[in-house]
This record gives sequence, structure tokens and C-alpha cells, in this order.
Amino acid sequence: MMTRVDPAAIRRVACVGTGTIGAGWVAYFLSRGLEVWATDVAVDAKKSLRETVRRVWPLLQQLGLGEGADPGRCRFTDSVEEAVSAAEFIQESVPEQEDLKTELLARIDAAAPSESPVASSSSQFLPTRLAARCRHPNRCLVGHPFAPSYLMPLVEVVGGENTDPRVLDWAVGFYTHIGKRALRLRREIDWYVANRLQRVVLRETRQLVEQGVCTFRDIDTAMTFGPGLRWAFAGPMLCYHLGGGRGGIRHMIEHFGWDGTPELERAMVEEVGAAAGHLSMAELERWRDDNLVAIMEVLKALPGA
Repeated sequence: MMTRVDPAAIRRVACVGTGTIGAGWVAYFLSRGLEVWATDVAVDAKKSLRETVRRVWPLLQQLGLGEGADPGRCRFTDSVEEAVSAAEFIQESVPEQEDLKTELLARIDAAAPSESPVASSSSQFLPTRLAARCRHPNRCLVGHPFAPSYLMPLVEVVGGENTDPRVLDWAVGFYTHIGKRALRLRREIDWYVANRLQRVVLRETRQLVEQGVCTFRDIDTAMTFGPGLRWAFAGPMLCYHLGGGRGGIRHMIEHFGWDGTPELERAMVEEVGAAAGHLSMAELERWRDDNLVAIMEVLKALPGA
């Protein structure tokens, strides 16, 4: 399997599907100095892809290009089989239709080198089902990005029942090497982690508006100027810890209570401690405040608002 190859040694990848997410992947891979073979059946897909890469390239330059980065290193073909035939890694990003993805992954699996990992950009489907028709399901996984995929760091790495754990380790290493923030799930679940959290917010949003508490625009205001600013760098768990002052997360639990099991409470306290226990609350608060000021100084209002 490809797991024997250092992720840093990968030179050629394939992107199957060049819509919004796929084109973003193409641009990002190119910015990391990789050669990309892309394919899509959509009309004018080649032209659209080139326009996308040209449009986002200045942003990628601003963030810093990898050695050998060159937008000219993209090769477009109408053939899926040709695109993946010599690829060392394949990222599938066709529209979010399970049957389409399942059929396409089987074609990719049949044509790609048997040692090359195959990742789907799916945002909801179980990798076990996506790889059901593949001869080599052990090298198939979900590598779920967030839009815009050329900028957002998070990639959720999800394996199916037949995915080789070494392939998941390799995928985490590969995404990390190219500058992404890879989050490996411990088991597969539909919609994964980040989308599930977003869906909770959307569900609560509908309920609040239906109850006449606020408007949809009020929700954006509440999140943008409230939790969203802090979550951008600390996340809800670390923010919960900061909310407890000198007593930290233990004080928050004592004050507001805990409706989970004692085992989950211990796990949460231990994980927060592992992440931030080396810092005093005063140091954490300075770090928080510095980040808030840095973000607020560069934020731009919605044009015309």
C-alpha cells in the first residue's frame, strides 16, 4: 500500500470532479507544488477550472506557496481513467449524490494504482457505503474539506469498515504535510463532526425564529459578534474553560451542572487540561485577548451593509 511512501514524497495527484469543491482542491494542490491531473464531465469544465485557479491564485500566494508551485502544472482530461492511472493520491469531489459517488469510486478504484489512497470529498455519506463496489475498499476513505477548500484548513478524515487504519494514518500525514488541519474520526458516522455541529445551530436557529424570539439576521449577528469570534481560535471547550475564570472548567461544571456521565466529565476535564493546563488563566486570557484584537482589526464588513 501507499502507506509505505512518505506523504512528503507525493508528486502527482488526481482530482475527479472540478465543481466548487473540486476546483478549490486543484488550486490548493497546485499551490503546494504538486502536479494535478483533473477531470470533469461538465460542459466548459476545463475553462471554468482555469478561471477558478486564476482567480484564487493571488490569495494562495498571499498565504505562501510551496516549492514548485505552478498553476501550469494542471493537466485536464475528459477521461477519469486517464486522470487517475498514474496518480499517487486521488481526491473525488463530484456532486453530493451517493449513487454517483459510489459508481465513480468503483471506476477510480479499477483504474488507479492499487497502492494509491482514494479520498472522497463527501460531506455526509458513510465511507463504507461509498466503497461498497470497490475491489480495494481498504484504500478508500472520506477526506471532507470545507468551502472554500483552497483556504479552509479543516479536513475530516473518515474510514469505513474495510479501510486499512494505516491508510487513514497516511492520509492524515498527507493532508498535514500540505498544510491542512486533519481531524481523524474514531469511527464513521453520517455528516461527520463539523457538519453535525453546524446542523445543531441551524436546527436551533429555525426554532428561535419560529418562536418569534429573533430574526435570521439576528442569528448571524449573535454568532458573528459573540461566540463565533472566540470559537475561531479557541473552540467551545476551551472557551468553556476560560469562562470559569481561575477555577476554569471545573468551576463551570460546579456552577452550571453537568448532565453527562462522570466518565465524559473526566474526559472533558482531562482533555482541556492536556491542551491548556500548562498555562495559567492569566496567560490564557492574554492569549484570548490578543487573538480577539487581531481578528477584530482585520475583519471587513459586508460590502454595502
